[in-house]
Amino acid sequence: MRLLTVVYLTSLFFYSPFFVYADEPEKKPKTDAMLFGHVVSGKEHVAFATIVVEGTTIASAADGTGHFKMTNLPVGKQTVVISAIGYKTLKKEVELRANESVTLYAQLETDNIGIEQVVVSADRNEKSRTHTPTIVNSINPKLFQRTQSVTLSEGLNFSPGLRMENNCQNCGFSQVRMNGLEGPYSQVLINSRPVFSGLAGVYGLELIPANMIERVEVIRGGGSSMYGSNAIAGTINLITKDPIANRFSAAISQAFSGMGQDYEASNDYNIDLNGSLVSDDYKTGLSLFGFHRKRDPLDANGDGFSEMSSIENVTVGSRLFQRISGRGKITLDYFHINESRRGGNKFDLPKHEADITESVMHRINSAAVNFDLLLRDYDKFSAFISMQDVSRDSYYGAEQDLSAYGETGDLTYSAGIQYIRHLDNFLFSPATITSGLESNGSSLTDEKLGYYDPDEDKHYGNTLVADQKMATQAGFIQSEWKIDKLVISTGLRLDHYTIEDKANSTSDIKGDVLSPRVNLLYDVTGFFKFRAGFARGFRAPQIFDEDLHIETSGSRKVLHKNDESLRQESSNSFTASLDFSNSSGPWQYQLLVEGFYTQLINPFANEYGTPDEDGVVIYTRVNAESGAKVHGVNLELNASPSDRLQFQSGFTFQKSTFEEPQEFGETRFFRTPDTYGYLSMNYNPYMLFNVAFTCNYTGPMLVPYFGSRLDKPAEGQLNKSDSFFDIGVKLSYDIRITENVKLQVNGGVKNLFDSFQNDFDTGIDRDPAYIYGPLSPRTIYLGLKIGNL
Repeated sequence: MRLLTVVYLTSLFFYSPFFVYADEPEKKPKTDAMLFGHVVSGKEHVAFATIVVEGTTIASAADGTGHFKMTNLPVGKQTVVISAIGYKTLKKEVELRANESVTLYAQLETDNIGIEQVVVSADRNEKSRTHTPTIVNSINPKLFQRTQSVTLSEGLNFSPGLRMENNCQNCGFSQVRMNGLEGPYSQVLINSRPVFSGLAGVYGLELIPANMIERVEVIRGGGSSMYGSNAIAGTINLITKDPIANRFSAAISQAFSGMGQDYEASNDYNIDLNGSLVSDDYKTGLSLFGFHRKRDPLDANGDGFSEMSSIENVTVGSRLFQRISGRGKITLDYFHINESRRGGNKFDLPKHEADITESVMHRINSAAVNFDLLLRDYDKFSAFISMQDVSRDSYYGAEQDLSAYGETGDLTYSAGIQYIRHLDNFLFSPATITSGLESNGSSLTDEKLGYYDPDEDKHYGNTLVADQKMATQAGFIQSEWKIDKLVISTGLRLDHYTIEDKANSTSDIKGDVLSPRVNLLYDVTGFFKFRAGFARGFRAPQIFDEDLHIETSGSRKVLHKNDESLRQESSNSFTASLDFSNSSGPWQYQLLVEGFYTQLINPFANEYGTPDEDGVVIYTRVNAESGAKVHGVNLELNASPSDRLQFQSGFTFQKSTFEEPQEFGETRFFRTPDTYGYLSMNYNPYMLFNVAFTCNYTGPMLVPYFGSRLDKPAEGQLNKSDSFFDIGVKLSYDIRITENVKLQVNGGVKNLFDSFQNDFDTGIDRDPAYIYGPLSPRTIYLGLKIGNL
């Protein structure tokens, strides 16, 4: 009944059936109308720019010399859109006639700091970020390259309000915090679809290679009205690479972590492969990518136990598009990740013969199909289905524990339809209506494997730890109005979720959540904009990513579980910002000041148990008796005085507190610094030489410690960490092999001054969760890259 109501309300705004090619002309013979041209910026040609006929799926791309050709175009007045990374999008109107050709000269203006880049995450519609009522930050491939980010996790430190952290010495379990909230408060999307499961999220941000990503779009603040559960802190949307031209690249790099220290350095070897093929008529395109990584473990304090785990990763994937008409397009995505990692000690022995081993092997298959159909002039219908299957073998054990082997399986899916309708007048002004239906779900099983004990001559059977199924049906609708200088966006999403956990014999948990969102943008002067917004979000009482990770030592093993009476957590999120951006001659600059306030209702908190006779400790997730709040200010300053120099920075001041004292009598959130930020500077002294400088700052934070240095480890103590400056430098030089192919030689240092934790716990009884600060010590790297750079 609920979804029928949503369907009815949605259909009121369509004014046409879903599957009708509204105003779609009958198929016509070839027109032989042709468009030739070249794309330049100043005196330099722009290679591989994208050229699109607006209102159609007809597209092409410039070649390596900046020239392009398009044939059999629709006749009449057409708007041609030319875009490229690092340049402002240009629109030009042309008159096309049958059997005639037109030459188009496109002069693009540089956009070195991405002021006017096109984004999709705010409301699922493509538009310039300067026109979105919601602030959208984008991390593009150039930043991944400047920071020598091998995986997604390393690049996320360079966006306002985001901070990556490592949570385990043994296996490297990591998470990203947004505006001070833990990782599960952020919704990770792949091509705007929520298929990144809780199991994949345990190590997922370090599983995904940077070379498969076209860009990452980040929205801070509640986004549940468009994307569903777990988007209280915001969304991180991974956009994979699209095939736009015939091109290729291959890269190899070697890094050494811990150089110049008393301990043995860790080798980190990486290979990247990328390529794309597009048919002559640009109706079919295929992109391929491959990634291989092999990293040795790192023992930073000489106790024989790792602080950084060993990693071996092989990833392959592709994206295929087929234009089925002038206004229809099908896109297929697939990638496979095979990764193994291990931490602890005695890596040359089988896992159960080491003193401590935390080891996992992931086999992840992810696939998606998306169908887009343009209707009328600018309307758009989309249908999609995405699935991700994760199979994990694990061992979390200490002191030669034969019972620590496990197997976990997880299938996640997301399917739905969406319709974007442009109306000349709705209520009081022109409007864009976005509406849709979604069905999301997951099925997760986790087993502890049986074993044979020769001392007792006894076989132990498998033990079911978790068997959880979650299904969510949702409908959403949003309307955006533009009235002179004011843009108003209102959205509403209804979610109905059902959670079943057979392993813990709990009855089905059901809930209905109505999530509203309101955002507005006021264009004060054209280059000075004010934004404000409110969103309501929620987290269902499901299994979360940290529940599927076990902290292990010789003295204790930490397990996570939900309290039987755990209720959903809700939030009210408020944001307000002032955004100043302008260009003056060669100068571009942007200053953003954003205030945020998030109120958590029935917030999740941990109750720490005491070790039983087997050393097992239960961390129980409960609803805190009182609420919590997170508030602060994000600052962002970007500037570019010329094409040769770009400067990007961000800094966050924030407080995250419970209303009443929690563990250790403390109201502040643990592992959450009040201040953190980043700096990135890129300089091209001349065309083929590049210098990149980066810095990450992490302020002091409270970190619980339950380790071997305490008289009563079970009681623990609360420590305050130091602050850290992680500074990096990268140099690269391009060598022209042909007009279209370059060889790049690069090298540099991460964490130049070795600003790294110096009080790691030691020995078999250490607390592996007592880890904070930068992800790695001083790291020196060298690399080669060849292709259409």
